Amino acid sequence: MVAKKVGVSEATVSRVLNGKPGVSEATRQAVLSALDVLGYERPTQLRGERARLVGLVLPELQNPIFPAFAEVIGGALAQLGLTPVLCTQTRGGVSEADYVDLLLQQQVSGVVFAGGLYAQADAPHDHYRRLAERKIPVVLVNAAIEHLGFPAVSCDDAVAVEQAWRHLASLGHERIGLVLGPGDHMPSARKLAAARAVAGEVPEEHVARAMFSIEGGHAAAARLIDRGVTGFICASDPLALGVVRAARRKGLDVPGQISVVGYDDSALMNCTEPPLTTVRQPIEAMGKAVVELLNAQISGSTVAPEELLFEPELVVRGSTGQAPRD
Repeated sequence: MVAKKVGVSEATVSRVLNGKPGVSEATRQAVLSALDVLGYERPTQLRGERARLVGLVLPELQNPIFPAFAEVIGGALAQLGLTPVLCTQTRGGVSEADYVDLLLQQQVSGVVFAGGLYAQADAPHDHYRRLAERKIPVVLVNAAIEHLGFPAVSCDDAVAVEQAWRHLASLGHERIGLVLGPGDHMPSARKLAAARAVAGEVPEEHVARAMFSIEGGHAAAARLIDRGVTGFICASDPLALGVVRAARRKGLDVPGQISVVGYDDSALMNCTEPPLTTVRQPIEAMGKAVVELLNAQISGSTVAPEELLFEPELVVRGSTGQAPRD
């Protein structure tokens, strides 16, 4: 089965398993990767060597931004001969820490986290320490809490909020509100700090916390609409769609009475009704940078635990318009 998957003879597989010469390094790695993917144990003498597998840990697949990151990162890994192993958390299912243990058992070459507990200050973080102790290459996507010691590739939250705020202000909106993630969520904290920097002050009653879902956005927006907010800046596109739904349930027009800006520019946001104004993350550039940082570590280079910031882009569509006149 291994020979068939790799496209080589059984004799070649045998030479790899027995450590015999006469096999190219590329073929050797392909055979070892096939063993890992098919679930076979490596021969004892080969177990100390890391597999050509890379864990790609995502918090969910409901938000289209995560499959988009997985596609870009997975494609770039494949070009380097690395095989991505997708680890998606589900409610009540396998935890992020459990996935880390499974990946360590598989002798993975590295791990990419695209959204996860590293972004939440109050979440458990022991599994990251286990990766660091084993010197497993790790790259994080988007803002992390401090002192984890891993390199990160992030979209600049401050620039994103500044673009969105100035856009709504230019349309005459004076009561601008924020729909963000939980209080310990680092990207959301950065967005709130940026809003206060650009506006001077954001009243606490104009800030709502929500779970990252359409339902979360709906509940949060209903509260803010009742407090007179007419312009909404959201921490994700599903949250923004929840705001649109909340406005409609209250009989309000979007964008005639309520304007909404999302975040990500994930798939199909130009097909919603109205099409969603949102801040686009440069997924292609970010994904390639993630893989470059990871591959450098796998190759033995020292990579500074710094954060690379990428510029977002405001995409204006139909969900924002002139503020209603009182």
